[in-house]
Amino acid sequence: QVQLVESGGGWAQPGGSLRLSCAASGFIFSHFAMSWARRAPGKGLEWVSTIYNDDSETHYADSVKGRFTISRDNAKRTVYLQMNSLKPEDTALYYCAKARRGYNLRLSALDENDYWGQGTQVTVSS
Repeated sequence: QVQLVESGGGWAQPGGSLRLSCAASGFIFSHFAMSWARRAPGKGLEWVSTIYNDDSETHYADSVKGRFTISRDNAKRTVYLQMNSLKPEDTALYYCAKARRGYNLRLSALDENDYWGQGTQVTVSS
């Protein structure tokens, strides 16, 4: 069955960095786009970033553009989210998600994803 396991969350000071990883299994990883989303305390689920199956395109929410970088290693079946210049408003539970196809996605549409991980907590504070 499909499994997505996030890791790498933790605490960082404002301006700091963290790198999230998501290890995937149970499907042909190289065939599907992958996304990250987050849920801040008291708020709804927010799309953060998407990478196409062949790494041909990456897309970001305006709130993280220029600070976060999504990448993938199809040989390792892993997707990453490098988060730099972290802000307190980046505090959230971060989820990895498998898209329903490899490309041509309705970006920011959370229903374009059919499987989700359990999430990893990121806390940014001084």
